[in-house]
Amino acid sequence: MGSGRWSTNVYDAAARMRKATGTSAFAYSDSGARKVHPALNPFGVGMRESRDSDEHPQSLAIAVLFDVTGSMQSVPRTLQQKLPGLLGLILRKGYVRDPHIMFGAIGDATCDKVPLQVGQFESDNRMDDDLGRIVLEGGGGGQMTESYELAMYFMARHTSIDCFDKRGRKGYLFIIGDELPYPRVKRTEVARIIGEEITEDVPTEVILAELQRRYHVYYILPAGASYAGNTTVVDRWRKLLGQQMIELDDLDAVCETIALTVGLGEDAIGLDDGLDDLVDVGSTAGASVGRALARIGAGRGQLVVGPTLVGPDRPDDGLIRL
Repeated sequence: MGSGRWSTNVYDAAARMRKATGTSAFAYSDSGARKVHPALNPFGVGMRESRDSDEHPQSLAIAVLFDVTGSMQSVPRTLQQKLPGLLGLILRKGYVRDPHIMFGAIGDATCDKVPLQVGQFESDNRMDDDLGRIVLEGGGGGQMTESYELAMYFMARHTSIDCFDKRGRKGYLFIIGDELPYPRVKRTEVARIIGEEITEDVPTEVILAELQRRYHVYYILPAGASYAGNTTVVDRWRKLLGQQMIELDDLDAVCETIALTVGLGEDAIGLDDGLDDLVDVGSTAGASVGRALARIGAGRGQLVVGPTLVGPDRPDDGLIRL
């Protein structure tokens, strides 16, 4: 997947049509649907693919998966409204030449009807279509735990990305949530939701390490969420991800935070340059983004922003790279 190019004109035309007809951008969910849309169903999926092509010879996989339980179910609506800005920053400012973006959603596999939804890697307006197919179930088990580890499992074992496979450059995975992962990936849930038989449960730390071999993994905890600032949640994710656990004081700044994090990681900008870019595109999120990304390297030694290579070309200088 990943053919075609994003068009703001197409996005705007679709938005005008929805407004004229009174149709929601999330018509599938708002119609009362409570089963996963066929296009986002992880069951039986071999691989979600991000592939190079003549049109996109330097593809870079970027996945954004968000918790849609409880207070977090407003996140995809925010993302959908700000999608042109996200793509505008990444493309027009030259952060990434050929981004392939996947959207998906995370619930609770112990109780939700739709615990995992995973779109395709797309480079055109089909990514907006995938957002609109997400069921905003708003469930969750009420125990400060959601199935983030099951989403990690899918990304680790059911995605294939040319940026890594061909060029040794990691993709990016952003998980937006406010709760804890379960301690392990349960084999019964993998069988029921993904349709794959595994012999034993997989500890969350183990699947995360497997995932991090091919992706830069970030967890964004936005203000306004039920467990924003909760020390148990913050400490657990900091133990798992270190500086790549991001606390964000404004939910509306999620898109800008993702864009600048990718720009920094690809060595396309410095933080000051990125904040200037936000001003240039009319975003008011600069202060929140600056605080969030400035904290990433706090207390962790010298922070060097640049691409992470694998194999013999990776520098072994003891510096921390975002």
